[in-house]
Amino acid sequence: MVGDGCSYGGRAGVDRSAGSRAPYLVFRNHHVGREGLPLHVLIIGASRGIGLETVKAALAAGHGVRAFSRSADALTLSHPKLEKHPGDALNDGDVAAALEGVDAVIQALGVPASELRRPVSLFSSATRVLVPAMEQAGVRRLVAVTGFGAGDSRDAIPCPGRVPFRMLLGRAYDDKTEQERLIRESTLDWTVIRPGILVPGPGCGRARVLVEPSTWRGGLISRADVARVLVRELCEDPHIHAAPVVVW
Repeated sequence: MVGDGCSYGGRAGVDRSAGSRAPYLVFRNHHVGREGLPLHVLIIGASRGIGLETVKAALAAGHGVRAFSRSADALTLSHPKLEKHPGDALNDGDVAAALEGVDAVIQALGVPASELRRPVSLFSSATRVLVPAMEQAGVRRLVAVTGFGAGDSRDAIPCPGRVPFRMLLGRAYDDKTEQERLIRESTLDWTVIRPGILVPGPGCGRARVLVEPSTWRGGLISRADVARVLVRELCEDPHIHAAPVVVW
């Protein structure tokens, strides 16, 4: 690791100080990517929520960003390293075109709260398009957002919370679980990030990245802090083939 830059395998940002329940990341400015060079990053779901915050965080880190969403042209952000790329995450041709010339992908899709009571298939359907397209294009690094309660992290939800979780978020998280399965079965260098309960605001610049299942727990986390974790996973502190929970 050189200066405030980032490289695969680095752990300089992990605080393992006595008394902390698990390692947490303290974010610093970093301006270079793998092997000392800025990355060209495709961010899928870039127009709102975690995706929009990730666009901001990646640009702040010095990376080039291709912001991909159906409403990408409506983004009010302006930056010399920002490319607005309208497209549909469910369209094979759109996704293949968006992958041209990028080094890594962050998948940060979301659905409106109004759709949570209906059958949800966006996460798995988009992943069925993305994974083979990345494999075909030779783009290996994928960082994907799901959530605490997806996949095997569901077992870490305390018993009193399981029924309301199932009632409110069950359909979406069934699909996120399928999304995770598709990613795990790929040949990509993947990381799945599972945020806790998302809250607005700029965040505190600190997040706990809980890798071991015994440490998984629920909690709050801002979208901005999740975005910083996602960007850091690209190069500075990667958890390859892991699915950590991220909370404050």
